[in-house]
Amino acid sequence: MKYQGIIFDLDGVICHTDKYHYQAWKKLADKLEVYFDEVINNRLRGVSRMESLNIILEKCDRELTIQEKEACAKEKNEFYKELLKNMTTEDLSQEVRETLEQLREKGLKLAIGSSSKNAGFILERIGLGDFFDAVSDGNNITFSKPDPEVFLKAAQFLNLQPEQCLVVEDAEAGLLAAKRGNMDCAGIGEAAKSHLATYKLRDFQELLSVVEK
Repeated sequence: MKYQGIIFDLDGVICHTDKYHYQAWKKLADKLEVYFDEVINNRLRGVSRMESLNIILEKCDRELTIQEKEACAKEKNEFYKELLKNMTTEDLSQEVRETLEQLREKGLKLAIGSSSKNAGFILERIGLGDFFDAVSDGNNITFSKPDPEVFLKAAQFLNLQPEQCLVVEDAEAGLLAAKRGNMDCAGIGEAAKSHLATYKLRDFQELLSVVEK
């Protein structure tokens, strides 16, 4: 096979926590009396928590200090983690679970490459706590996507070279990170429309045919 490892973004690819992110940011924005809607929320896809906060604060009528920003980011994460407790194994679709199992049976190494600092908690909630060979997330990176660091570390954790790995992403920032890391990438969802995607997936299980090419 062309690839020996596959690195998956978590949110929007393995599972969907968009609604929880939105609800948590909305709660914080309302508290700060800052306008926030779905359009602004879409700009937060694939970027770090602090970068997301800075986008939201574009609508703020005053400049927050570094300490205030750190407190806001922490508060948003507490809102978010509380909402994540609603997640269960039912949030992992049968299609994704079966495809992951079949990829593993083909001998591929599988990893998560996510900017989220809650990746481990989410994986536990959906029943994949010990499934992946490696997890590279917001807890072990300095730079978020579109910097390639999270994917390069995932490849390193798998003991593979970047060109041996395929990245699966649903956000343009993730596709760009993969390209900058010298990795092929498969776009799913909105990312499937991007010219940056090496492969444009109609659904998750199409990965099976991609790795056999």
